[in-house]
Amino acid sequence: MIRRIAACSCGRLRVICTGDPVRISICHCLACQHRTGAPFGAQSRFHRDQVQIEGDSTTYTRSADSGNHLSFHFCPSCGSTVYWQLGAFPEFIAIALGMFADPGYPAPKISVWERTRHPWTEHLADCPMEHSA
Repeated sequence: MIRRIAACSCGRLRVICTGDPVRISICHCLACQHRTGAPFGAQSRFHRDQVQIEGDSTTYTRSADSGNHLSFHFCPSCGSTVYWQLGAFPEFIAIALGMFADPGYPAPKISVWERTRHPWTEHLADCPMEHSA
């Protein structure tokens, strides 16, 4: 069975996931842009029984543009948002895709809140790449 580990920047908050995620998506809503500091957020959803959480977290709860409540769990030491709980879908845990730090991680299949998407994100693959040694 596949086992993946997501961790914050300092490694004190970890989420161990077994099996495949049930959904991998990106969200272009303004709240995700604020949370990540990026033009979109990327998440993997796992069934709660696929997830083991290790370490302490601090929680921030907010309402989404959809009206649903989300509880974000971030590391109290480094501040990285590692996972969140979706009020409308309590059986799932969403994990920030970048926390897996795995370039081979499966690609998102769903994109939401397109009305606030940065138009230039459509062309990211066309950007010239600068490679480091």
